[in-house]
Amino acid sequence: MTQGEERPPSGAAVIQSYLPALGQGPGVYRMLDARAQVLYVGKARNLRARVAAYARPSGHSPRIARMIAETASMMFLTTATEVEALLLEQNLIKQLKPRYNVLARDDKSFPSILVSREHPFPQIRKHRGARRERGSYYGPFASAGAVNRTLNQLQKVFLLRSCSDATFASRTRPCLLYQIKRCSAPCVGLIDEAGYGALVADAERFLQGKTTKVQATLAAEMQAASEALEFERAAALRDRIRALTQVQSSQGVNPAGVAEADVVALHMEGGQACVQVFFIRAHQNWGNQDFYPRTGAGAAEAEVLEAFLGQFYAEREPARLILLSHPIEDADLMTEALSGKLGRKVEIAVPLRGEKAELVAHAARNARESLARRMSESATQARLLEGLAEAFALEAPPRRIEVYDNSHIMGTDAVGAMIVAGPEGFRRSDYRRFNIRGGQAAPGDDFAMMREVLTRRFQRLLKEDPDRASEAWPDLLLIDGGAGQVSAAAGVLTDLGLDDIPLVGIAKGIDRDAGKEEFHRPGMPPFALRRGDPVLYFVQRLRDEAHRFAIGAHRARRAKAVSATPLDEIPGVGAARKRALLAHFGSAKAVARAGVEDLSAVEGISATLAQAIYDHFHAGG
Repeated sequence: MTQGEERPPSGAAVIQSYLPALGQGPGVYRMLDARAQVLYVGKARNLRARVAAYARPSGHSPRIARMIAETASMMFLTTATEVEALLLEQNLIKQLKPRYNVLARDDKSFPSILVSREHPFPQIRKHRGARRERGSYYGPFASAGAVNRTLNQLQKVFLLRSCSDATFASRTRPCLLYQIKRCSAPCVGLIDEAGYGALVADAERFLQGKTTKVQATLAAEMQAASEALEFERAAALRDRIRALTQVQSSQGVNPAGVAEADVVALHMEGGQACVQVFFIRAHQNWGNQDFYPRTGAGAAEAEVLEAFLGQFYAEREPARLILLSHPIEDADLMTEALSGKLGRKVEIAVPLRGEKAELVAHAARNARESLARRMSESATQARLLEGLAEAFALEAPPRRIEVYDNSHIMGTDAVGAMIVAGPEGFRRSDYRRFNIRGGQAAPGDDFAMMREVLTRRFQRLLKEDPDRASEAWPDLLLIDGGAGQVSAAAGVLTDLGLDDIPLVGIAKGIDRDAGKEEFHRPGMPPFALRRGDPVLYFVQRLRDEAHRFAIGAHRARRAKAVSATPLDEIPGVGAARKRALLAHFGSAKAVARAGVEDLSAVEGISATLAQAIYDHFHAGG
């Protein structure tokens, strides 16, 4: 804003001016500041009544009073129903991330167990993402570790294969898993399709919570084998019963009276919040996960929990029963919205007694303990950021640190990586990878790679936020490299008019020995930190995380390049059709030689697509 320019009006008077044009139906409203940045997104059963409440001169919490004072304009969207307003509100919050809203800040998917139906001998494996493959899905599990532990035990009990279809087809003798009694070796015919199907049915009964029937069947089979003097078979069945018992005991909390529920408990302290979610499926505890929503600068428990539920279930399937530690304001709307998403009735309850209350109390205790640990870690992180600011002569402890690294092999499949850290540790949802395009740069030119990565990163940031008003702008850039890398990076920042962003390069130092790192800054002599300095360890950890992420991104790109085939270039041939073609013909070269009629014989390939595939390989021929 230039000197002498009048600041636009803001506050309750601005809000009051919108009231005459508002109706009394449901909708969503946005409150914006003088720079048109969204401060808050809210829903209302009655838009006029809700906005009128903000126009009152007093009676607001400090958080709401600050928000009203900053409001310079508002936007409105009317909806046909209150549920539609709730869904729209949560979508806008996730998209816009307003400063005064509660924000869940975690959108990762949860893994499940898939019993695939693409093969006569079904495979059991971990699955994450969209459920496109034919088969039975069981989940969610709270973590990959929880799935892996369950799969490990299920292999012991039910002897189902975990190998890929290609591996299955290529086996000529049993693998190690058969030798250690983790698989029944259907690949070499040591069990027929009917016998294997019975194992699959038992496994699915277990995953559905019908463990008593499974155990009774195994016990009866063991008794029959013993009576028939088949002691080796009886011993194998005994081992399977023991493994099944171990699975059940390792689940921890196994509620007898709750078949399926998500247990959601909130604990708030010192302006911070932790939400603990337990997944109860088939009367078993399938793990728990903690979340730390941004509390919107002082929101109450009901608002935090309701906002968390709306965002948490935006892209996830809810359980039929959701048990909460605190009541929420619009439980009826949330119930209706989640029931519509699931396609059957969802119940939301705050239990006060009995087994359900015990489950909530257990989750609440976990939330309290998790938040205490996080607050302790945050205090340590704050001290490290203060030390970093002192070491690198920053004006204040950085809120956002971006660390950059490159990874390649002789210039091929080059990838640039950016990781982000701040007061709450690593911010993995902000990590980015950049496939190096190269242009005129020589293969393996690390300086040119760094210039490309930083140019792309900050040109985009300038386009999205030219006023540099958002939290996406870094307070410190760390580059893995010495004077040359820093010079290349500084040149990019200068060209873009961003040379006020602090920049530090981390060089390996003498003998490339950890602990002897040298730090380079534009136009200044290099310096080192003393061995054993906590700040040095902190910087090493940041650099190592960037290096880990860069190598992972490079390996993923290299693996994709290795598995690439000419089929990837054909419109209409996605991953599933590509697999079907390769499975049918054996190779991309054989697909290229195939005729239209042969191509049409493949499942999922229509006559039109078969012609398109044939034309792709015979164009100009």
